[in-house]
Amino acid sequence: MGAERIQKVLARAGVGSRRQVEGWIRDRRLTVNGRTVQLGQRLEPGDAVRLDGRELRVDAAASVPRRVLLYRKPAGQVVTRRDPQRRDTVFRHLPRLKQGRWIPVGRLDVNTSGLLLFTTDGELAKRLMHPSYRIEREYAVRVYGEVVPDMLERLRAGVDLEDGPARFERIDPAGGEHRNQWFHVVVSEGRTRLVRRLWASQGVTVSRLIRVRFGVCVIPTGTKVGRAYELTAEEMTPLLRLVGLGASGAKSKRGRISRRR
Repeated sequence: MGAERIQKVLARAGVGSRRQVEGWIRDRRLTVNGRTVQLGQRLEPGDAVRLDGRELRVDAAASVPRRVLLYRKPAGQVVTRRDPQRRDTVFRHLPRLKQGRWIPVGRLDVNTSGLLLFTTDGELAKRLMHPSYRIEREYAVRVYGEVVPDMLERLRAGVDLEDGPARFERIDPAGGEHRNQWFHVVVSEGRTRLVRRLWASQGVTVSRLIRVRFGVCVIPTGTKVGRAYELTAEEMTPLLRLVGLGASGAKSKRGRISRRR
């Protein structure tokens, strides 16, 4: 390995996504050979890398097999490793790793439940989150308020939010009555609280939100809340194809419900 940007090296090794590594650098949590890392810094072979004083074995981490978990998140859990409010975090419920670390593919807010992906492959996580790939996210959503046909047409055509125009790729009614109605909606980007903000733009409130699909991934029947299902190598292949990655590194022989060990 020649000199490469530290974000790229650590992401490829499965230590964290490039965005996470950049956050560590801004927070001055990363050092190389005892010196605080700067954004854009390159890593040389043999450099000693530490996160919060803990050594990261980058060369060993590069051999971490690619793994993907489909986690069924309950409402009330947060997607962070450390929470100042001491709330329950999703990471407490994932299987332990001997090498590498679980990288979340995007986020779900504390009140949203359903499918959340984790992987040991930093490059895979980066591509799945990158807006250029337009990975579909499907949600079951219960809204409170009067929903009329014109409102649905506006949400399909696009509305202006504070961070730019957005729309639902698809909206399908899914039952309910009076002022509490269920819909299945699809978006193709991962902006923060996008589904909630789209409905709020029409004067209705999301009272329940569940992610049911991410790209080609759905949680298998029988996966309990707070548990994860690990994809087999064969099950991983369609997901990798979505973002132009090969299937090397996937060593799981059979899918299984995972619990923290």
